[in-house]
Amino acid sequence: MLRYAKLLAIQLRASALLSLQYRLDFFVGGVMSLFWTAAALIPLAVLFQQRETVAGWTWHEALLVVAWFNVLKGVLEGGVQPALQNVVEHIRKGTLDFLLIKPVDSQFMVSTSRFEPWKAVDLLGGLALLGWALWKLRVVPSPGALLATGLLLVGAVAILYSLWILVVSLAFVVVKIDNLSYLFASIYDAARWPASVYRGALSFVFTFVIPLAVMTTYPALAILGRLGPEQVLGALGGALAFSLAARMVWTRAIGRYTSAGG
Repeated sequence: MLRYAKLLAIQLRASALLSLQYRLDFFVGGVMSLFWTAAALIPLAVLFQQRETVAGWTWHEALLVVAWFNVLKGVLEGGVQPALQNVVEHIRKGTLDFLLIKPVDSQFMVSTSRFEPWKAVDLLGGLALLGWALWKLRVVPSPGALLATGLLLVGAVAILYSLWILVVSLAFVVVKIDNLSYLFASIYDAARWPASVYRGALSFVFTFVIPLAVMTTYPALAILGRLGPEQVLGALGGALAFSLAARMVWTRAIGRYTSAGG
């Protein structure tokens, strides 16, 4: 475990140094992240100008969902997406062997091959929005609520990562998966809204099939102290199931991989 932690630190440092070689791009990327974080609030603000609550959520409560959305967006675009998109390019070119021959777990190696450090702005912006919304709500989370929120955040990252592993694993069969990547990003955008906004089939899909509710709405409910232990355990169980499924699919996909060299 310590060995993998050291490898992760090395990869993070290498990505940071690479980004700093292009300081202007780094700065512009950070500014644009702040801009889009603010822009993401506009649809919500317009909706709440017309009513005090939406699907049982007040303005500041809904901001908690947006805050977690931005935190996970930073994790996705800064830590998950760059490396796994890099894998797709390696598969296309038949050069994935370069990563696979290293004496470490292949999934770990490909998942940490590249980071976008400036995307941390999204994460920090999300945490700042979270703190401001809690302050406006005059809510001081209990230790139990903070623990549940932390566990759910870990579960949300696991689900997000697992979904991307499943998408990338398709690249071993269908080389061009750009459309799937864009589709996933578009679907994830729905996570900025509280889960109770969605009804019928969409509610089922966003809770059990692509569990957006677990990623953003559940942590928001947990930090408000409105989520029961059974719901927390159920969400964590779902995250574990997604992780195991992603691992199984990845292992089989790697087993079928044939490099360009034969």
